[in-house]
Amino acid sequence: MPRWKIAAVQMDCTFAEKAKNLDAVRAHLHEAASNDARLVIFPECILPGYCYDSLAEACPHAEPIPGPSTLALAEDCAKLGVWTVVGMLEAAGDKLYNVAVLIGPSGVQAVYRKIHLPFLGVDRFTAGGDQPFAVHDLGGLRIGINICYDGSFPESARCMMLAGADLIVLPTNWPTGAISTARTLIPARALENHVYYAAVDRVGTERGFKFIGMSRILGCSGEFLAVSDDDQPTILYADIDPAKARNKHLVNIPGKYELHRTRDRRPEMYGAIAK
Repeated sequence: MPRWKIAAVQMDCTFAEKAKNLDAVRAHLHEAASNDARLVIFPECILPGYCYDSLAEACPHAEPIPGPSTLALAEDCAKLGVWTVVGMLEAAGDKLYNVAVLIGPSGVQAVYRKIHLPFLGVDRFTAGGDQPFAVHDLGGLRIGINICYDGSFPESARCMMLAGADLIVLPTNWPTGAISTARTLIPARALENHVYYAAVDRVGTERGFKFIGMSRILGCSGEFLAVSDDDQPTILYADIDPAKARNKHLVNIPGKYELHRTRDRRPEMYGAIAK
């Protein structure tokens, strides 16, 4: 099974200047593709910015999907032969959603609407996601998508692992105070599900909120494959082996020390989680 090179773009954006941010995203997409990345992941709300103070203020910076921004990115993906995940705001009827859009060489493939909403930034005014967690096959690599606060709920990653995800991507806007999330929670999500995990944060300051960077790509055992420990713009690269993620049977000493992170589950004991 072929390996995949992925890229995590840790970058700043300019608040409420979607066209300017789109140009920057497209430039980074080309840069990552030139370094042989096949999947390029961008932070949460990287096109519009995040720290809106009202629904009325945020809505002009949202768009339907497909729409102008996703069509432009789809053209790039078609030319470059790559996939990308980009954070933006979706206008859908009278609702506003915080979304991550999966775009490939043939256009928009999926839209993930953030399910768990913190009382912070634009999420104070967006609607909660209304679709189940899903896994998307890019042609040999199966990915699941969460956004920021979703990563704090282990059920999110577990649902996607059970649906066959090799890699979970987490576009995020981690502010000051989320350092422990980056350092401990994200490796746990990878380890407990035996999947690759890419958390991609932004940098910069927006309306008094400072974003910490600290993006990271984790291997199936929770090990760091590529990591930023600061708040400076960078692009992280790592190779993903889907076959490794799919082998949930870990044999340390044959017949004496073996683990299987799907077979060893006891779903009949977990009823309280769903109440």
